[in-house]
Amino acid sequence: MHNFAILFFALLLISACSTTPTTTEVSSEEISFDPPNIIFIMADDLGYGDLGCYGQTQIQTPNIDQLAAQGIKFTQFYAGSTVCAPSRAVLMTGQHTGRTHVRGNAGGNIDRQSLRVEDVTVAEILKGVGYQTALMGKWGLGEVEQEGHPLKQGFDSFYGYLNQRHAHNYYPEFLWNNLDSVYLDNEEKHVGHNRGGFLGGYATKKVDYSHDLIMNEALDFLEQDRNQPFFLYLALTIPHANNEAGKEGMEVPDHGIYADRDWPETQKGTAAMISYMDKDIGRLIETLKAQGIDENTLIIFTSDNGPHREGGNDPDYFDSNGPLQGIKRAMHEGGIRVPFIVRWPAHTPAGVTSDHIGYFGDMMATFAELANTDYPENIQSISIAPTLLGQSEDQHPHNYLYWEFYEQGSRQAVRMGNWKGIREPMFTGDIQLHNLENDIGEQNNLAEQHPNVVEDIRKIMDEAHEPSSFWVVTQRN
Repeated sequence: MHNFAILFFALLLISACSTTPTTTEVSSEEISFDPPNIIFIMADDLGYGDLGCYGQTQIQTPNIDQLAAQGIKFTQFYAGSTVCAPSRAVLMTGQHTGRTHVRGNAGGNIDRQSLRVEDVTVAEILKGVGYQTALMGKWGLGEVEQEGHPLKQGFDSFYGYLNQRHAHNYYPEFLWNNLDSVYLDNEEKHVGHNRGGFLGGYATKKVDYSHDLIMNEALDFLEQDRNQPFFLYLALTIPHANNEAGKEGMEVPDHGIYADRDWPETQKGTAAMISYMDKDIGRLIETLKAQGIDENTLIIFTSDNGPHREGGNDPDYFDSNGPLQGIKRAMHEGGIRVPFIVRWPAHTPAGVTSDHIGYFGDMMATFAELANTDYPENIQSISIAPTLLGQSEDQHPHNYLYWEFYEQGSRQAVRMGNWKGIREPMFTGDIQLHNLENDIGEQNNLAEQHPNVVEDIRKIMDEAHEPSSFWVVTQRN
C-alpha cells in the first residue's frame, strides 16, 4: 500500500483534518490471507519497564513474555497521549492529538471528552466489513446519552466502565452492560457526581472484583460460535490506581506470590495487579486454542501511557519506566513510549524485536489493510502490516509523530527520526531537543547545537495543531 502514506512524505507538512466520508482504498491484490480476528489488549498505566520482556526483574509476567517470544516486540512504539482519554481517542480515530476532538482528560466537562457522530472509529470500519465488534473494559470517550457511547461508535456490545473516574474503583457498585447498569455485590463511598455520571469512590464492601467480571465477559465472547471475524477491544484497568482510595489505591484481591516479600504494601499491590493481569492473558490464549482460532487471531498487547505515581505507587521502586525519563503526564519518553507486542501465529515472525517508530493512530490503517477495506483519508495513520508480516523492507515510515497535552501548563512533543523535541508551554516555550539514538533517557538538551533542527520541529508543532474551541491554551499569542 502506498496511497494512504502520501500525507506523511510531504516535508514537514500535515494536511488539515477532514471528517468527510472520503476513504483511502486498500488493494485486494495485496491481501493474501483471510481477514484475521483482532484482539487489542490495552493495560492502563503500565510502564515501558514493567514487563519481563522489556527488562523487568522483580514482577513476573510469563504469559505476556511468551507473547513477545512468539511474535514481535516493538521497542519504539508510542501511545496516543500521555493520559487516558486522548490516548484512546487516537487509537479509535487514527488522528493525533493535534486533530482529535478528545485531546485530554476533561474532568467534569463531558462534552469535550466524547467522540462525535462525525468521528470514524476502527470499530466502525471493521463492523462495516462483517466483523463482530466488542468492547470489554474501560471506554472513557462518551456516556450513555452522548454521541460517543461505544454502541454509537461501531461496537456491537459493551461491558465495563464508561466514565474513567468510575473506572478508578475496582469494586464499584455497578458496571455497564450495553445501556444497562448491572449492580454488583459491592458497597462504596461516593466522592461525587455530575451529569456525566459517577465520578469516583472507594469500596466499603468488596466482593466482585471488576477485572474478573470484565475478563469473564471477554472469554465468554471468545467462546461464542460465529462464522465471521471479530474485533475485541479489551481495555483493562490494571494497573491503574484507585485515586480516591489514597495510599490503598492499588486494589487487588490478594498479593499472591508477593505477599511475603519485604516490600511496601503498595508495591506488593502493584506487582500483584500486573501478575494478576498476566495470568488472565494466559487464560485468553488458552481459550483461543481451545476454540481452534488461535492461528488466525492477531493479538496486540500494550498500555495507554506511561507508569503512574498515584494511589501510593512509586514507579521508581520497580523501575517502571526502564531506561526512559518521565512518567504519565510527561512528554518525555517515559510518558508516551509503551510496550507494544504483536502475536499472530499464522503470519508474524516469532521472537523478533522491531525498532519501527509507530503509534496508536496506526491501528486504523493497519486493521483496514488486514481486513481489506477502506478507511478515512486525511488522518495520521500508516499501516504497520508489512512489519507484522515480516516484510519490513516494505514498511513506510512516519515523517514525524506529534503529541499535545493541556494539563500542568501544557506541552507539545515531536518525534522526527531520531530527534525528539519538547516544548513547554505549548506555542510559546523553549524547545528542548534530544537525540534518542544515543540519549534514550533524554538527558542532554542539544537545542543550542542544532538550531536548524529546532526550527524544523517548531514548524511541525505549529502546523500539526488544529485549533479547537474545546481545547484552548490561553497564553498563545
